[in-house]
Amino acid sequence: MTEIDDATMQALEAAAFRRLRDHLQQRTDVQNIDLMNMAGFCRNCLSRWMHEAAAERGVALDKDAAKTLVYGMPYDAWKARNQAEATEGQKAAFAEAIKAHDLPERG
Repeated sequence: MTEIDDATMQALEAAAFRRLRDHLQQRTDVQNIDLMNMAGFCRNCLSRWMHEAAAERGVALDKDAAKTLVYGMPYDAWKARNQAEATEGQKAAFAEAIKAHDLPERG
């Protein structure tokens, strides 16, 4: 691998994150529960990670603002427009995914 300096690596990682964020904003058909079941993370996880990264750096970014950045709109608006009720199959898969991905139970 070519040697990449820290600033360039950070810029590449930021660009990749923005592309993932934009992709998830476009793919509103992909439900968060399906992301959690398959990959062990979802849009809410990304927004939480942004909030935590901001807090670590002393940047004022509350949870709702972080969700707006990830979802491209306020979370409640996205949820009303795009989120379907989870099926029993999705819920059962989620219960198994928590074990497979070693995730904390969500309430």
